[in-house]
Amino acid sequence: MNKPRTEKSPDAFRTISEAAAVIEVPQHVLRFWETKFKQIKPLKRGGGRRYYRPEDLSLLKGIRTLLYGEGYTIRGVQKVLREQGLKSVVELGQGNGAAPASHIGTNSSGDQTSSPSPAMAAVTPMATSPSSTQPLTPNDRQALETALADLKRIRALRQKG
Repeated sequence: MNKPRTEKSPDAFRTISEAAAVIEVPQHVLRFWETKFKQIKPLKRGGGRRYYRPEDLSLLKGIRTLLYGEGYTIRGVQKVLREQGLKSVVELGQGNGAAPASHIGTNSSGDQTSSPSPAMAAVTPMATSPSSTQPLTPNDRQALETALADLKRIRALRQKG
């Protein structure tokens, strides 16, 4: 006869499978994030098993919010962690903070800037609506056509150079 499972204390450490369930991402995503965000440091026990502290879960929730909810790139989240600090992302994960405002635009080197490019200003980030079946508005269509024209010009310049 199986014993009924009891709820873990909010202060208890979580295995990677438990953390993945709480954060609502696959386990391999957590392992990948560990390679991209040096701030994620679960305890590792014998055999390499990971144990996530409550603070780790808050950080992971904050990272997930920025990536999936706000449309940030990995580089953009790294910049937020660098410029605004670990605490701001942890607080976001705890539901105590607001997402940073500078997350849409990018400069020529691919780094995110504080203001969106004109072509991106009218476009909803893909993270919020990846499979939308609503027709494009004229403004959305124009913004996408402008972005496509920009990309074609860049491709032509690269092929010449």
